[in-house]
Amino acid sequence: MIEARRLHILRAVADHRTVTAAAAALYLTPSAVSQQLTALEQETGHRLVERGAKGVRLTPAGEILLSHTHAVLAQLERAEAELAAYGAGEAGTVTVAAFATGIAQVVAPAVARLAASAPGIRIRVQDAEGDASLPMVLDRQVDVAVAVEYRGAPSADDPRLTHVPLYAEPFDAVVPVTHRLADGSEVPLAELAKDPWIGPYPGNPCHDVVVLACENAGFQPRLEHSSDDFRAVVALASADVGVALVPRSALRGMDLAGVVVRPVDGVAPTRRVFAAVRRGAESHPLIRPVLDALRAAAEDT
Repeated sequence: MIEARRLHILRAVADHRTVTAAAAALYLTPSAVSQQLTALEQETGHRLVERGAKGVRLTPAGEILLSHTHAVLAQLERAEAELAAYGAGEAGTVTVAAFATGIAQVVAPAVARLAASAPGIRIRVQDAEGDASLPMVLDRQVDVAVAVEYRGAPSADDPRLTHVPLYAEPFDAVVPVTHRLADGSEVPLAELAKDPWIGPYPGNPCHDVVVLACENAGFQPRLEHSSDDFRAVVALASADVGVALVPRSALRGMDLAGVVVRPVDGVAPTRRVFAAVRRGAESHPLIRPVLDALRAAAEDT
């Protein structure tokens, strides 16, 4: 008989590629993870992982078991949801991880809605970029992620997750007031090819949006200044050290005295925001109202 908790460990090892990283995500010791993998191999009668200099990879038998693991764990999530519904499930805590502007845009309004519509549900919010929040959901560190599509992110049909689209927003060009394009109604990205750029660090989903938009305009941006805080990005632009692309919602309430904000000429770069939960958990009586509140808040943006 295969134990479900060992399937959690197998998936964590597949996701994180090393025993040490999987152990950290699961709050276990590396030796405990190794022991559970060995026990799982004994249960199945197959070698499931191979260790190498670059980490751990699944064997063909391990890949077969992983494909069934996604379905098994999703079904267990559904079982927990039905049991919670049977027991009323009207009170409890749901943890949501989201990036800063996503918190302001949809999470905080959703929390306010839930205070009125489902007062028994307590929301705990954690600030985390999209590339961090999705692994947190998969590792059961949080229940819901509000994330941004980015290169390398789990796709909408990933068997481990259920995606709930929330909203899409354009990036606007931010240039110093003294910039040569400051008087135009729109900014052609190609004309910024030789400018120094300010932007998020690699790994931040918004970094991918900026780089891809510039690549589509025919150049690689020369990123001379880096910050994941868009207030810092705008402040640097106002100091006339470079140009930037910033999500429109991130500009709300900022001091824009030293910059000019213009839409991008042509097809604007866009970030698409979604909520994600472990597949099967979307029907849980505590999580379902949270997803509904997030959707309603997104419709009001």
